[in-house]
Amino acid sequence: MGILEKISEIEKEIARTQKNKATEYHLGLLKAKLAKYRAQLLEPSKSASSKGEGFDVMKSGDARVALIGFPSVGKSTFLSLMTSTASEAASYEFTTLTCIPGVIEYKGANIQLLDLPGIIEGAAQGKGRGRQVIAVARTADVVIMMLDATKGEVQRSLLEKELESVGIRLNKHKPNIYFKPKKGGGISFNSTVTLTQCSEKLVQLILHEYKIFNAEVLFREDCSPDEFIDVIVGNRVYMPCLYVYNKIDQISMEEVDRLARKPNSVVISCGMKLNLDYLLEMLWEYLALTCIYTKKRGQRPDFTDAIILRKGASVEHVCHRIHRSLASQFKAPAPSTARSGWA
Repeated sequence: MGILEKISEIEKEIARTQKNKATEYHLGLLKAKLAKYRAQLLEPSKSASSKGEGFDVMKSGDARVALIGFPSVGKSTFLSLMTSTASEAASYEFTTLTCIPGVIEYKGANIQLLDLPGIIEGAAQGKGRGRQVIAVARTADVVIMMLDATKGEVQRSLLEKELESVGIRLNKHKPNIYFKPKKGGGISFNSTVTLTQCSEKLVQLILHEYKIFNAEVLFREDCSPDEFIDVIVGNRVYMPCLYVYNKIDQISMEEVDRLARKPNSVVISCGMKLNLDYLLEMLWEYLALTCIYTKKRGQRPDFTDAIILRKGASVEHVCHRIHRSLASQFKAPAPSTARSGWA
């Protein structure tokens, strides 16, 4: 039985197993096995004589955004509208067969936008060019999931399932679990909160499935078995995602209003160029970029040339962006000798 068949059997077993206290250990083991087989599926074949053709696009600009979606949802049209790059668009599927990069210039920042080929159901198992598309998506700072507003929620759920199966977690934070394998001493389990989804026995069973018999585990939040497996595997990517519903000019106003009120969602029409400015504002917010302006001593600040950094960046980051030797020469302000009013 091949890996694909094993994955299919485990998924069917999970689907037909009722979720209750009596089956939680069984389900936990099945999920651990499923994660192991999926990881094996994504590993490159050692027997392959050639590497195969990938999407080798050099990362450039201040941020990278991956544009993914099913064929013929408007990705190429969107790229042509937002950048100076012309991506072929036609009324038939699979017009785009490789990765086409473009640059969005917004608020002084250069945002690299990647138009990826349309992925199909089963992309995580290698159907179409799914593996290459997903590999590029893992390197992005934000994913724009382009959806056809006339198709309802089917496309969104299928794409989320494909990305979830290859370790991409959309709009989720990394589980607050401390995990450290050890050379001896058995499994040390502790938690700072009340756990409702995991127990010490389930954690031990999952660790044993991964041949881990000595480790230190500390739950700092109430996490599920799936999240604990993500921590063990350690190669998960957590990134923000914008769900962009295109072709809203073809649906009713009531449906547009319903889609627009969904979390992390934006409604647009590439054909009629509707709401594209709001999409750019949302994209800037999700990228968490900030503009830093410099000034020469005795002169006014230069607001035409900004240094683009992530929110939360320090003065040291600014120094490195100006010149790599500047940080070592940078002098911090001397501490004030005046007594505080609180002293």
